[in-house]
Amino acid sequence: MNNSSSMRIAIVGGGPAGLTLARILQNYNVTCTVFELDKTPDRRDQGGSIDLHRNGGQQALREAGLLEEFRRVARPEGEALKLIKYDGTVVLDENVAGSRRPEEHADRPEVDRTKLRQLLLDSLQPNTVIWDKKLVSVAASTSIPGRYDLHFQDSVEEGFDLVVGADGAWSRVRNFLTEQKPSYSGVTGIELWALEVDKRHQWLGEFVGAGSCFMFDEGRAIQCQRDGENRIRVYVGVRQPEDWINTCGIDWASPEEAKKALLDRYFNDCAPDLKRAVLDANDQLIPRQMWMLPIGMRWETHPGVTLVGDAAHLMTPFAGVGVNLAMLDAMDLAKAVIGCAGDASRLPDAIRQYEEVMWERAEQNARKTEKGLIGHFSADGIDEMARRLQGR
Repeated sequence: MNNSSSMRIAIVGGGPAGLTLARILQNYNVTCTVFELDKTPDRRDQGGSIDLHRNGGQQALREAGLLEEFRRVARPEGEALKLIKYDGTVVLDENVAGSRRPEEHADRPEVDRTKLRQLLLDSLQPNTVIWDKKLVSVAASTSIPGRYDLHFQDSVEEGFDLVVGADGAWSRVRNFLTEQKPSYSGVTGIELWALEVDKRHQWLGEFVGAGSCFMFDEGRAIQCQRDGENRIRVYVGVRQPEDWINTCGIDWASPEEAKKALLDRYFNDCAPDLKRAVLDANDQLIPRQMWMLPIGMRWETHPGVTLVGDAAHLMTPFAGVGVNLAMLDAMDLAKAVIGCAGDASRLPDAIRQYEEVMWERAEQNARKTEKGLIGHFSADGIDEMARRLQGR
């Protein structure tokens, strides 16, 4: 289909949402530019492994013509879950023969975020992404009515018909549409890394298995996740006040002492293997507060500015839907823009229709995520998850 566009489209943010949007637009000869904060594609760690759902991220990749390429880099074995109680009781272990998920339910293969990003980057036309662009603000154009200017730290890019904020939790594009900011979710996570697992962390590799290992309990959780780069990330979560990182008295600059203090105070009655998993992940320590936008958040639709992904509906990771929603947003918005057939006057209606669908889907999944947040930090959370998985 030839749908060559004279519209100027800016996508702010080169994560899964922004790059998926750009790819689908380009498939229909709709030109766009992605402005990305990172100085280079490998400037920073992209995070751990993610599962792409058949009716989520995989659907968007199918629309983008990249599903087969995705399957070549995906890790179906990464779906394996191990569920363990604080006292060491293993409730479910899908690494064990006879406990593996039936094939008809194995529809959410894991993929490393870095590989997904590279897959999307490689699919774009040359020079689609402009790197090292830190957005300060979006403003209505002073020279062309009905268009928008992007004010970056080092330049101003002028005259866009459509600006899409794919710029994550602390979106600058969102500031143009609403004053709403993320709020603290009540949970702080300590991210720990174990590198070169096969050589240096063999016990941890065997303990975690091929995918993820979860322990949920009242006010606390330990989650371990293997990726395709021979690494395991261990996330130690606690339900604590927003200022806890700074007021708890733990010296995060001394990782080994910090981990011992964390275990002594909050996990002292846990099984030895759970504590060993935390201590064994000794290659990196990063405290992370977890933030969220209000469930059901909306804004007044604007003719040429909209949001996708975390910029639109930031959630905690406790339902595993964030990237899947972001990519569905990108797919739906791309279809809406393509339907304008290059006529910028049709954008306001297209954006309105896209946002109504996106808001409804986001609210449903935000409520699911809220339930997941409660479950991950409750005494019966592991039993509840096991029942849900076995019910599938």
